[in-house]
Amino acid sequence: MALNRLLLLCFATLLCFLTSVTARIPGVFTGGPWETAHATFYGGNDASGTMGGACGYGNLYSQGYGVNTAALSTALFNNGLSCGSCFEIKCNNDPQWCNPGSPSIFVTATNFCPPNFAQASDNGGWCNPPRPHFDLAMPMFLKIAAYRAGIVPVTYRRVPCRKQGGIRFTINGFRYFNLVLVTNVAGAGDIVRVSIKGTNTNWMPMSRNWGQNWQSNAVLVGQSLSFRVTGSDRRTSTSWNVSPPNWQFGQTFMGKNFRV
Repeated sequence: MALNRLLLLCFATLLCFLTSVTARIPGVFTGGPWETAHATFYGGNDASGTMGGACGYGNLYSQGYGVNTAALSTALFNNGLSCGSCFEIKCNNDPQWCNPGSPSIFVTATNFCPPNFAQASDNGGWCNPPRPHFDLAMPMFLKIAAYRAGIVPVTYRRVPCRKQGGIRFTINGFRYFNLVLVTNVAGAGDIVRVSIKGTNTNWMPMSRNWGQNWQSNAVLVGQSLSFRVTGSDRRTSTSWNVSPPNWQFGQTFMGKNFRV
C-alpha cells in the first residue's frame, strides 16, 4: 500500500511538472487578453507612406505585409522587439465614428509611432508614453472607423500571426559583417533571439542591430547557412541549410516557419 501511494505521488508530481512546462512553452501561440487603446492613421489612402519604418522591413508590399500594418507607441513597441507581432483591433464605444458592427482588423507591427512631447498626451501627443496607441495604415483605419474621426478608442489583443510560406532571411552586409533581416514570422511573430550556423561553425548567437535586423561578425562566405529563431513565447524554429554555399549578399532565403 505504501509503495502504491509513493508511485501515485511520483506520477502526480511528474504530471504537474509536465503540465507547467507545457503552460510555459505552448505548442501554438495563443495570443493575449483584450485591452484598450486608441488608434489614428497615416501613410495615405494607398499606404505608400508606411513603407520602410523602424522595424526595417522595407517595402511592405513585396515583404507580404501589404496594408495590414501599424506603427506602435513607445508603450507597445518594446524598443523594436515587438516588430512582427500581430494584433486584432476593433473600434470601441464611439457610435458616432465607429463603423457599424464593430468589425475586426488584423495588423502586423511594422513601425514605431514616436512621442511628441510638445503636445499633451490627450491632445495630439497620442503616442506619448505611457499611452498604448496604434497608428494604423489608412486603409486599415477606414475598415473600423470614419475618416473624419481622426482618432478613435479601440480594443485590441495579441493574436497568432498567420503568414504564407516560411520565415524569410535576407542577408545583407559584407564579408566581415552579416546583417540578416528576419521577416514573415508566423506564430508569436516577434522574435527575441536568432542564432546562425555555417557549414564549418557551431551555432553562434546574433545580436539585434535594429528592428528585426540581426548581425554577426563571423566570416561565413562560402558556407551553407542555418538559422535558429526564438519567438517571444520561447518557441524555437530551426531552419537547416537554407542557403547554398555560394549565396550572395542581398539574397533572401526561406526557412521553416512556426506552426499556427
